[in-house]
Parts: sequence; structure tokens; C-alpha cells
Amino acid sequence: MKIEPARRADTKALARVHAASFDAPWSAADLAILLDGPGAFALMARHEGIQAFVLARAIADEAEILTIAVSPDFRRRGLARTLTDAAARLAESLGAQSLFLEVAEDNPAAIALYAAVGFAQVGRRRGYYARQGGVKVDALVMRRDLNRRSA
Repeated sequence: MKIEPARRADTKALARVHAASFDAPWSAADLAILLDGPGAFALMARHEGIQAFVLARAIADEAEILTIAVSPDFRRRGLARTLTDAAARLAESLGAQSLFLEVAEDNPAAIALYAAVGFAQVGRRRGYYARQGGVKVDALVMRRDLNRRSA
């Protein structure tokens, strides 16, 4: 599996991975707009096609993971962890001091992954995610400190 930068030309394939991962997937156009935004970057895991990706942005001293998605057949292989760490390293190299993300509180696997790679809950957005049937789910806001060197 190779980790490499994603480009605008990859957005159709990224959208397919996203659609297999979320109830309300983002289109290729949505992903292209985000990728073209200030400070945006995406990394993807490729093995006979794009199997996973992370889309993030770094502005000033903060960075945010906007989305991370893994194709169902490639889950539980460490791709999300690898991409999260790679995004953190890239954000750090761009000068970010902190990396944020939001995760649905009903996604214990993702919460455990983020905690294992150094994220801690710092907030909550009530009713942030809409599920089928109109159910609203809170988002947990999590932060990972970057560029913190001990003296």
C-alpha cells in the first residue's frame, strides 16, 4: 500500500470511497472545492486503486481533518491510523500546533482510533450529524497537539 498526495483528478475515486463510508457522502465536486481551498491537502492509500484517503487543511497554527474514509474491504488494516498520522506529520511540517477533527459519538471504533493516536476530546457539537430517519447524533471535537517539544 502506497501513501501519496491526492490531486483534483482523483476526486471521482475519492468520492466513491467516501460514498462507501458515510450516510451523507460528499460528491467529487464537493471534494474538489474543499481540496482547492486554502491550506487544503489530501493523502490517499493506493493499492490497485484508491482504497482510503484523508482530507485536511492547515491554516496558521491550526489544522483540521475534514474527512477520512476507508473502503469497506480495506478496513481493519491500519489505513485510517496510517493516514491520520501522515496528515498530522504534514500539518506539523506546515506549522500547525494542533490538529482537530470531529467524530460521531456513535462511532466507537473511530473514537478509539483517534484516542490511540493522541487525540483527546475538547468539545461537543450537539446534533451535528443527521442519520437516516432524522436521528441527530452529537459530534465529539477532538484535538491532537503538534509541534510540542519538551524543553
